[in-house]
Amino acid sequence: MNIPVFDLHCDTASRMLETASGLRKNALHIDLERAKALPGYVQCFACFTTTEDHILQGKKPEDVFEAQLTTILSQLRLHSDVMTQAFTPEDIQKTLDAGKMAAVLTIEGPAGFGFDPAMLEDLYKIGFRISNLGWNEKNPLIGSHKTGGGLTDLGAEYVKECQRLGILVDVSHCSDEGFWGILGVTDGPVIASHSNSRAVCDHSRNLTDDMFRAICQTGGVAGFNQCAPFVGAKPTLDNVCDHILHLLELDPAGKHIALGADLDGCDVLPEGFDGLQSYPAMYTRLRERGVDEPLLANIFFNNSMGVMQRAVRNH
Repeated sequence: MNIPVFDLHCDTASRMLETASGLRKNALHIDLERAKALPGYVQCFACFTTTEDHILQGKKPEDVFEAQLTTILSQLRLHSDVMTQAFTPEDIQKTLDAGKMAAVLTIEGPAGFGFDPAMLEDLYKIGFRISNLGWNEKNPLIGSHKTGGGLTDLGAEYVKECQRLGILVDVSHCSDEGFWGILGVTDGPVIASHSNSRAVCDHSRNLTDDMFRAICQTGGVAGFNQCAPFVGAKPTLDNVCDHILHLLELDPAGKHIALGADLDGCDVLPEGFDGLQSYPAMYTRLRERGVDEPLLANIFFNNSMGVMQRAVRNH
């Protein structure tokens, strides 16, 4: 494999805090030692918060958000010899050309700043470039895939402010009603940073064919999620390929399929995919299943770069 890996979603920040791990070398799904073996690497690091107290174990979402952000930025400073924060697609390319890895900040659940669209401008300045509207709970912006409930007026304001700034709006975790609400007010590309095909694996976290087509029409992408329940029953790399091949039937040019493995956010991964180091094995299996090199280049790197560029142009 000679294509860089651009992954739109991981939960490594929260896992580093939970396990007191660093980014250089650890027992998690992602570390920089393993990443060095890839022919280039861009990782979107999520700051995850929710209003569900049993998940945060009594901590305030604002404190959790700040702790995760501090952890990511401190680790990037500590390991600036190999990975640096990127603010633009041009930053990403320059970083890769210099032989280093790039990190992009993202938001998974805006509970950490009170779901307030007015906070987005400051967060943009810090470097956040992707945001969904919530996790598995119903919140002031939107309902989740677990709760149902559509996009609220505040949620619509949140979407419009993200797109004004150039922050990609992410529909992963939202309800079906919320998805179509977002698509009804969008003025730019919409992504599903870590969601698969519901036609292949019937799970509410996955996208229906109509949803995927709608994302394509915005110029967005869907990032493939390695979390086993969203891939299939006792999944393997062949089940991973099944999702990608189905999406390619809907998008034959392969312009709207990407990677968003949800690493360090999954308890169980498909057999044959153990962490970041397994992307070459996924690449090889897709190649064996008939996906050609140009399509693989799109899926592994080009499409994520392209959607970030479209978000910048849109604003």
